[in-house]
Amino acid sequence: MSGTVTVKNVTLGEGMPKICVPLVGTTLSELREEAEALKALAPDVVEWRSDFFSQVEDIAAVTEVLGEIQQILPEIPLIFTFRSAKEGGEKEISTEYYFRLNKAAVESGYVDIVDVELFNGEQEVRGLIATAHDNAVFVIISNHDFHGTPSQDEIVSRLRRAQELGGDLPKIAVMPQSAGDVLTLLAATNMMQEQYADRPIITMSMAGEGVISRLAGEIFGSALTFGAAHKPSAPGQVAVAELRSVLELLHRSL
Repeated sequence: MSGTVTVKNVTLGEGMPKICVPLVGTTLSELREEAEALKALAPDVVEWRSDFFSQVEDIAAVTEVLGEIQQILPEIPLIFTFRSAKEGGEKEISTEYYFRLNKAAVESGYVDIVDVELFNGEQEVRGLIATAHDNAVFVIISNHDFHGTPSQDEIVSRLRRAQELGGDLPKIAVMPQSAGDVLTLLAATNMMQEQYADRPIITMSMAGEGVISRLAGEIFGSALTFGAAHKPSAPGQVAVAELRSVLELLHRSL
């Protein structure tokens, strides 16, 4: 049975999956507006997808945005994410800058969780995890496959690898080509949660076909689901109010 992770007042890994909403503005003013609008939606967690930000290659500008988000949403846990182009993100940066950017975010004092992509050098990933933990920041170790759905064993293997590396929240998102692929993701989630996980995990099948995986996390073992406020950051994200309504319905039935 997997454990829990408590960030600010939010405990991941118990009860209903928590709802995370991405901020995807391209400028500081857009991000301010988005953050203000999120107050009314009251998500459990907010993720800043910094790869959408036009000045992401300026660490001072990135730090300024983090400070603004923290000021507007001080009670809500904040995930810092730069999603690389190879994993479905908006732009590509050098590996060296990727780690420098994430290290700066972790050390800024404004971030509660950092997302680190699994398929990077082990030494760099472990180093960033250590820096995050030294700064009381939790780590999502993530993998995104926008082309297909690996086998059940491969999905479990990647989640186990994220756990072995020291990630607090192993995460995988895959693209279904059929309803069977969605079942593969759900079966892998259930297997990981029941047999191997000693911490919360995050899984999803993307696009329209995979929507059920964003709703059924409490049944199969995914601790966090991503909902859209205005613009989704990945295919298949459901609007927050609808997402919460379904999660509550399922929770009451269990």
